[in-house]
Amino acid sequence: MAVRAYILIDTSPGKAKEVSQKLRAVAGVSSAHAVTGPYDIIAVADAPDVSSLGELVVHKIQSIGGITRSLTSIIAD
Repeated sequence: MAVRAYILIDTSPGKAKEVSQKLRAVAGVSSAHAVTGPYDIIAVADAPDVSSLGELVVHKIQSIGGITRSLTSIIAD
């Protein structure tokens, strides 16, 4: 079953714009934007299943330099 998730991301100071650009180039990330509020970036990711989403987040997203922390919320509706 296909899944979509919001990924809330914290970055190192001054890195939000650079990281959001890198995120948009990752296959499976449909959007990524620097935002105001408690997180620096909100990204939307799509994957064929939860396991693939986990792989995407851990191996492709969290490995981007400048990301310090992320929180993934799978869309339920």
